[in-house]
Amino acid sequence: MENTFDTDLVYSIFKLVWRRKAADREEEAEVIMDTDVAGTSRKNRPMTANSNALRVSCELLQIFVTEAVQRAAIIAEAEGNNRIEPTHLERILPQLLLDF
Repeated sequence: MENTFDTDLVYSIFKLVWRRKAADREEEAEVIMDTDVAGTSRKNRPMTANSNALRVSCELLQIFVTEAVQRAAIIAEAEGNNRIEPTHLERILPQLLLDF
């Protein structure tokens, strides 16, 4: 089995993003004065991820990072560099994001 990202790490990142989005929604709700029906508010529901979803997310992240490094290495090699520099990653990022 290939090395992948730790599922606990990915889950922690997901929770952080969910908390930030919930805080943003709360701020928007205060501005809009949204009236939710009791019991249906998103902020009352716990956010969680199933273990299979976490495992697949880890594999996808591993594939994405591996592909980014390989593409940046090709650019660096074409320029005659032995090291991948941030500029190499910047150059491959637009196409990489389109491909994924």
